[in-house]
Amino acid sequence: MKKLVFASVLFMSVFFAQAQVSVNVNIGTPPNWGPQGYDDSRYYYLPDIDVYYDINQNVFIYDNGGKWMREKRLPSRYRNYDLYSGYKVVLTDYRGDAPYYYHAKHIKSYPKGYVGKPQKNRGEKPKGNNGNHYGNDKGKSKGNNSKKQSDKNHDHSNGNHR
Repeated sequence: MKKLVFASVLFMSVFFAQAQVSVNVNIGTPPNWGPQGYDDSRYYYLPDIDVYYDINQNVFIYDNGGKWMREKRLPSRYRNYDLYSGYKVVLTDYRGDAPYYYHAKHIKSYPKGYVGKPQKNRGEKPKGNNGNHYGNDKGKSKGNNSKKQSDKNHDHSNGNHR
């Protein structure tokens, strides 16, 4: 009887340990088109299309007629947007589930066309891919160093954290 109980406990512990490992895989992994050096950040703001990206949930957050939507893919109106070459503002001063709470500040500080310090993406862009598959594609690009630079609450440098 003791052997049966021991075998059951052993089996259950191995089963639950295996299940826990599979549940935690790839949660919060930045996309390959995201900038290098910010693995502990949660949000990007994409000023060219006025969209946020939530790294932990792997979703884009955008305004749809006054309602903030969360989707795995960008809306079709952005089908030609290249995630690899577009500038990503890394929001380092915000925690929580609603980065758009400061949307008025973000849109003013980072208007369409905003480019801060040069960025390198985490991965290389796949060959034959123009970067507009709306989502988690791999890529590599560098931004130009023009317009506004850094806001004191946001770190736009390549890997220099606050």
